[in-house]
Amino acid sequence: MNFLAHGWLARGGSDDFLYGNLIADGVKGADLSAWRAEQAAGIRHHRRVDAFVDRHPVVSDVLARAPRRQRRFAGIALDLVWDHFTARTLADDQRRWLTDRCYQVLSTRPAPARLETMVPALVEQDWLNRYADFAFTCRAIEGIGRRLSGPNRLVELLPWLEEDYEQLARDFARLWPAVNDTLGVVPSEGPVSRP
Repeated sequence: MNFLAHGWLARGGSDDFLYGNLIADGVKGADLSAWRAEQAAGIRHHRRVDAFVDRHPVVSDVLARAPRRQRRFAGIALDLVWDHFTARTLADDQRRWLTDRCYQVLSTRPAPARLETMVPALVEQDWLNRYADFAFTCRAIEGIGRRLSGPNRLVELLPWLEEDYEQLARDFARLWPAVNDTLGVVPSEGPVSRP
């Protein structure tokens, strides 16, 4: 899962909890004492989601279908593909509400060093809504591959992702309810407005 899916799963928490979920990939290590309690809780939630998804049988099946030479990198590409399907699954008003909230949270808090150049681009270029376009998602996957050392193994996955698109959509339809039911944060009573 990537930004949009993590945002949806954390939508019921405070803004600090949502922020922790959104920036968790930029935070290394188990010591979260430098973070506010709700932000640290969000980082831990993000990590639980990632661990759940990585161990899910649906993901194991998908990875077994990935081209052998690029299989090691397929999980990175799948994170963005899952965001594509999340964007397609959410109703337009839900997605707009969520992306507006995520952008507001990300714009008012500093990003960790590992994400400080990416987060402003994500907000300014409206990545979270644009993930609904599979061509945009593929360009994002290619861009991540350019930032990795060595040959761009992620761009090499694009023909497989395009060819396997319908099966990936069915895989997501099985995975998404399991993730939501297990790790979705129920909206709390209080200042968080819901769609």
